[in-house]
Amino acid sequence: MRLGILCSRIRVEEKLLFSAFERRGVSFERIDDGEVIWDVQDRERPYDVVLERSISFGRSLYALKLLEDRGVRCINRYDVVATCGDKLLTSAALTRSGVPQPRALAAFTPEAALRAIETLGYPVVLKPVVGSWGRLVSRVNDRDAAEAILEHLEVLGSWQQHIFYIQEHVEKPGRDIRAFVIGDETICAIYRSSEHWITNTARGGKASNCPVTGAVGELALRAAQAVGGGIVAVDLLETTDGRLLVNEVNHTMEFRNSIDTTGVDIPGRIVDYVLAQ
Repeated sequence: MRLGILCSRIRVEEKLLFSAFERRGVSFERIDDGEVIWDVQDRERPYDVVLERSISFGRSLYALKLLEDRGVRCINRYDVVATCGDKLLTSAALTRSGVPQPRALAAFTPEAALRAIETLGYPVVLKPVVGSWGRLVSRVNDRDAAEAILEHLEVLGSWQQHIFYIQEHVEKPGRDIRAFVIGDETICAIYRSSEHWITNTARGGKASNCPVTGAVGELALRAAQAVGGGIVAVDLLETTDGRLLVNEVNHTMEFRNSIDTTGVDIPGRIVDYVLAQ
């Protein structure tokens, strides 16, 4: 197998994956998305399989498209990354598959967005359609805050900031759940607990083991299948009335805080999946 790993900054997760491949005696080529030059007209297939680990949504999206057009098997696939990397497209995919999620509205102007916010009722959560680690996610508590945030977003340069994704605010018990799905199995999950309403471990949330038997594992797998499958992390919310809702699906998951917490060799399971393709 000619294996490539598409990456940018080498984080703990990439180092763990490199070591896992090396322990299996599997050679691979690191594809640095900041250095590679793509010949758009080239039709030669440079790899059999490419594992996508780039932290840049845009770079990974275009690289995967070019690789797939050359016949390379990509993990995750272009269409999976395109869906998971955009919160509005993720919501649409979950809706098509009947997967429960918080109510969300979309608007394309600040005026329409303000009406959408007041349709849901305060507080609401305003998210960029493209983004990670909880950046630029705002809990909007009243009309003054809504008007100020919408005005700020309107003057930002990216067109993506002008797509307003408004989600109902779900009261949660000081935590959410991140479940890891590889292929057709939810392999493990963690609770992410924080006194702050944003519970990402990248923002200081504390990880503890969450069993994946029953509803957690089943819903995470349904969400993964809805976006096209592969290797994904599914974020779940617990409601005060006992329901589980899918909040987001992540296509280039971080897992450094989840290996010891769950006792599952996540990089090893990823390598198993890649080698089985």
